[in-house]
Amino acid sequence: MKPKIAAQSGTFESSDVIFLIEPLPDNSGRKLDISSTVMQQYGSSFNRIVTEMLDEYQMTDIHLIAKDKGALEPTIKARLETAINRSMERQEGTL
Repeated sequence: MKPKIAAQSGTFESSDVIFLIEPLPDNSGRKLDISSTVMQQYGSSFNRIVTEMLDEYQMTDIHLIAKDKGALEPTIKARLETAINRSMERQEGTL
């Protein structure tokens, strides 16, 4: 799937992560820009979680920007899932 619109989720507060998603032209693949205050300790886990979720949702032609401030795995997954759903214009039940 390809994102339809630009979307974001999360905050840049301590123990949280912000994800920004932008659609790319067809056949562009994935462009990931990830920064984290805990990259040395948990960077490989963070990258694995993001890649697995993008694979799960079959996301292609996507520019994903992640700015992490030490979020735990459930927070990372929830924020990324929300950003993906918003980018696909599938977010239901929100104000």
